[in-house]
Amino acid sequence: MATSIQPGDHKTYMRLALSLAQKSPPKPTNYRVGALVVHVPSNTILATGYTLELEGNTHAEQCCFIKLAQQHGVPVEKLNEVLPSNLALYTTVEPCSKRLSGNLPCVERVLRLAACIKTVYVGILEPEKFVQENTGRKFLKDAGIAVVHVEGMEKEILEVATAGHVKE
Repeated sequence: MATSIQPGDHKTYMRLALSLAQKSPPKPTNYRVGALVVHVPSNTILATGYTLELEGNTHAEQCCFIKLAQQHGVPVEKLNEVLPSNLALYTTVEPCSKRLSGNLPCVERVLRLAACIKTVYVGILEPEKFVQENTGRKFLKDAGIAVVHVEGMEKEILEVATAGHVKE
């Protein structure tokens, strides 16, 4: 999908991801997250996703990857064979490093695509409500994937992410 967003305008890409997060149903058991995959050289959005967009207990990044796999007619596990390099992942909340549901964590999904995804832009670091100490940042950096915090939207992102949670 061609975009009118200027290359390198990370805040505008993050605002788009936040608008996707707002489509996610508020629930007390998960964060409402939005994500998008951008091909950096062409400044093209390849996929978008948000929490619970697709069937099952799907996370935003997972929805992006499922859609990409469907577009290319391959299983998600083979995406690294068909996607171009120099992709960026924008996600309102840092990718999870553990899933209480037992599903594959988003960090592991990103690591499968380390040959393609070069940078992960995050709006906020994962709050420690469900999983203490997200170690995903370290795994991503160790795999050569840059993790960049897009600053200035934390309050808004956290409000959207935690809608439906019991306020303490």
